[in-house]
Amino acid sequence: MSGKYLVTGGAGYVGSVVAQHLLEAGHEVTVLDNLSTGFREGVPAGATFIEGDIRDAAKWLDPSYDAVLHFAAFSQVGESVVKPEKYWENNVGGSMALLAAMREAGVRKLVFSSTAATYGEPEEVPIVETARTSPTNPYGASKLSVDFMITSEAAAHGLGAVSLRYFNVAGAYGSCGERHAPESHLIPLVLQVAQGKRDAISVYGDDYPTPDGTCVRDYIHVADLADAHLLALKAATPGEHLICNLGNGEGFSVRQVIETVRQVTGHPIPEVVAPRRGGDPASLVASATRAKERLGWNPTRADLAGIVADAWAFAQNVSN
Repeated sequence: MSGKYLVTGGAGYVGSVVAQHLLEAGHEVTVLDNLSTGFREGVPAGATFIEGDIRDAAKWLDPSYDAVLHFAAFSQVGESVVKPEKYWENNVGGSMALLAAMREAGVRKLVFSSTAATYGEPEEVPIVETARTSPTNPYGASKLSVDFMITSEAAAHGLGAVSLRYFNVAGAYGSCGERHAPESHLIPLVLQVAQGKRDAISVYGDDYPTPDGTCVRDYIHVADLADAHLLALKAATPGEHLICNLGNGEGFSVRQVIETVRQVTGHPIPEVVAPRRGGDPASLVASATRAKERLGWNPTRADLAGIVADAWAFAQNVSN
């Protein structure tokens, strides 16, 4: 059965891919984005676009919407350390306004784009949802605060909500791919070296307690991620806030990613070792058991070379 959905931040990377998946499934989609980090051309054809801020969501939300999928957030870890107020104001303040607008409009279903950064430096890997949450940066703290907010909203007002805690999202889906300004994610940065836009890739620390000394991360294809959001809409239950980790359960080190890009692109990728960045955990790998059990989610694009190949195709199309 088709539904009507508001996608906040739907001009951004993940939001645009999820909006495209919703449209392909026959749903009616409205994208709300202030374009501060998103791209107007990223909004899928067929979606209604509203250029606006989530703080003003009450202007557009009405009882005809079946649910909200909330992606509108600043997400740069480094920036959050030097400009924490920006993250508290937008990520937390904006989400609070959105929840109020949903309550007022009687929209009682939410899927929230959360993050593995809520866990901080994990005590055990792979990370399960019951792991201690101890963010190491304001970005992660802001997202965790919203999760707490959603939990209380569900208990007090009957909201049915699912928070999806992503690990490292990568790859592309059709004309929707990853491009941030400035770019901070590893795979697109390494691809910029292959394109000649950067001289070398910086490896921030090679003395971590990992097999090759570089940070290990769990990479998930953005299309697999989008599938999880559609499943989460079905799983959202009134009065419950379900939290699920999303990842492929395998970690790849920074150097493994660089080597995979070399193989996929055929370009030499010079690397330069730089000092560690503050707030970077050594290893973040997800246990997605709960997502598989509660959502019926099974990622099908977990191969790192395939993820990189999709991202490479998108990067070349964007630059042409």
